[in-house]
Amino acid sequence: MRNKIKQLLKKEGGFTLVELLAVIAILGFIVAIAIPLVGNVVENSKTTTAEQQEELVIDAAQMYFLQNEGDSVDVADLKEDGYLEKKYTGDVVSISREEAEAGELTTTTTP
Repeated sequence: MRNKIKQLLKKEGGFTLVELLAVIAILGFIVAIAIPLVGNVVENSKTTTAEQQEELVIDAAQMYFLQNEGDSVDVADLKEDGYLEKKYTGDVVSISREEAEAGELTTTTTP
């Protein structure tokens, strides 16, 4: 009985080098696939955010032009008059009446 217990205690249980290399290879394969996918998600979200911010400026300008005269309006004026949130930080600086009526920006200017 003691001999069997000693044999069981001496028997080393562990992973072989081949098993460890197989796991590392599988993890490397998964990471190689996942990194480009995550990068695409981040890039798509940046593009979508920019498009949504442009739509907000267009909507704010449309409301502004319904109540005011003029050919164009600056984003700073839209913020000041309450048509656009003060925390807006997009790239659009001004928008013309034609762009607002068409519902799309033809020129985006950055400061």
